[in-house]
Amino acid sequence: MEELIQRRLRQLFHDDRIVFDKSRFTGGLTNYNYIMNIQGTEYVIRKPGGMTNQMIDRSIEKVNNAIACELGLNSQCFYFDEISGIKISIYIQNSKDIAHADPCKAENLRAVSDLMKKTHSSPKDFPNTFDWRMELEKYEQIVKGLKGDFFFDYTGLKKQLFDFFDQNIQNAISVPCHNDTVPENFVIDDKGKAYLIDWEYAGMNDPNWDVAAYIIESRLTVEAIEALVNDYYGQFPTPEEVLKIKGYMVAQDLLWTVWALIRHYNGEDFLDYCNIRYERFRRNLRTITAEADCSIFDLVKD
Repeated sequence: MEELIQRRLRQLFHDDRIVFDKSRFTGGLTNYNYIMNIQGTEYVIRKPGGMTNQMIDRSIEKVNNAIACELGLNSQCFYFDEISGIKISIYIQNSKDIAHADPCKAENLRAVSDLMKKTHSSPKDFPNTFDWRMELEKYEQIVKGLKGDFFFDYTGLKKQLFDFFDQNIQNAISVPCHNDTVPENFVIDDKGKAYLIDWEYAGMNDPNWDVAAYIIESRLTVEAIEALVNDYYGQFPTPEEVLKIKGYMVAQDLLWTVWALIRHYNGEDFLDYCNIRYERFRRNLRTITAEADCSIFDLVKD
């Protein structure tokens, strides 16, 4: 893959002297991103992570990435190869992701809320649907194809979660969603303009999924949760919306656990990440099934 990226860079910039430089790593879990200065312009070069082309439909991602750029949500895309998954974007100068700029800070919470609302009210629909149960089944099949194992209580706990959704989560709606609203994907430049990057998992979904993801991935405080949901919903969310948020928080830990198992059985160092998410899934499933009216923060705190 690294040789392919280097060949592609040389072709695109018509310079056979270019060397794919990984010295400026800028993060990533699904993929690995590196900043390079090429002919006076700084770019973010995406190296696709292991097995990601089996987990992600890159042709769909290309469409959704373009829509996000048109809406002014995303960083400018210079090149996108839907076959290899290589992507080259213009680097947002003097920027910092919200994970490093404090995900609980009031102005950052407003920026996150604004970007989610703009995404969810997009006049253009995404061509695909992100259904977490279908994604989970797809990931399970990849794990089985890698001859991998699941946790001893996986099947029983998954059934409990499915039963909880069938009995409690009603009236799911479908709008354009990012579906991976971790704080690292929100970027703010030195002028205060905010961006939402990395649209690999984008698709039509219930918007409460995105709200839930930011809360649990950022481990928000009680005060930050209240500020975010009040800003996003315009008031404290309804009991139905709160229940969706909590249900999606639990579902995300299960989904991304299996995602991490794929990376683990592909030989990458994701076992600790997998264990942490699954332990929280176990704990929070017990909490939400025993007391459905628990607070959102009850699913975040240690």
